[in-house]
Amino acid sequence: MDARLDFFGNSLAGKVLRHINSANKAVSESGLPATTQELVKLRASQINGCGFCTDMHSKDATLAGETPVRLNLVAAWREATVFTEAERAALELAEQGTRIADAAGGVTDEAWANAAKHYDEDQLVALVSLIAVINAYNRVNVLNQQPAGGYEPGQFG
Repeated sequence: MDARLDFFGNSLAGKVLRHINSANKAVSESGLPATTQELVKLRASQINGCGFCTDMHSKDATLAGETPVRLNLVAAWREATVFTEAERAALELAEQGTRIADAAGGVTDEAWANAAKHYDEDQLVALVSLIAVINAYNRVNVLNQQPAGGYEPGQFG
């Protein structure tokens, strides 16, 4: 499979991606735990059917020390016992934030209140921003049919 466009070689795409990457960098340097960030990116990517990002974030999480059990259970986190209450709150917010078009009313007050029990204001800003950023990446890659499977950790760093 070939991508529809060479997003990594096109100058306009490069400008767009630099801005998205800058937002991602701000989030990655926030106080939101790195493990939580990878779990959220992976779950949103699964929901959106973004093979490229699912490949990337499962590999990056593995390199950062995430276990295969937890990675394999992200898609079924509600039934899994391997996630903390804070991680579960972040995953719920990520799911509802990713499925906005599917849910009348968007993110529920209950999901927000649960996340707010576990994260301070800056971490909530980072979490909301992360959900928005990963959804932007997912949409670029899904629209472009960016092939998955060949990502090497650190190749964009």
